Amino acid sequence: MSKMDPVVHFEMPSKDKKRTADFYSTVFGWKMTQMGQEMGSYLLAGTTETDENNMVKTPGAINGGFFDYQEKSGFNMPHLVISVDNLEESMKKVEDKGGKVLGGIKGPGTVDDIPGIGRYVSFEDSDGNHVGMLQPLPEK
Repeated sequence: MSKMDPVVHFEMPSKDKKRTADFYSTVFGWKMTQMGQEMGSYLLAGTTETDENNMVKTPGAINGGFFDYQEKSGFNMPHLVISVDNLEESMKKVEDKGGKVLGGIKGPGTVDDIPGIGRYVSFEDSDGNHVGMLQPLPEK
């Protein structure tokens, strides 16, 4: 059996980050952390405990976050992030199987370097679903 690449993160749009943080922290007990503009005003959603390296302690559990709602069609839906060993190889596989690599925040063909996390790119699968891929930084 070949190696399976796991889902490691989720994202959802938010029109009001304060309201979103209050909702998920009150209803589900999640730890919500508002990031600054240097991180795109991203709202982190801690759904499970992490260790000193920010890795989840409970196998199978994932954390996530909320991005700014965008008026553009197709960008306001829940989004999953899949961990891969080699981002370039996985990007080629996406294209080879009928998907489309969309790129990073800076636009088509770009890859985002997320400080302390790894390298990230968005893509559309063969059905047009928006998904993300993350090549995590090597563990120390």
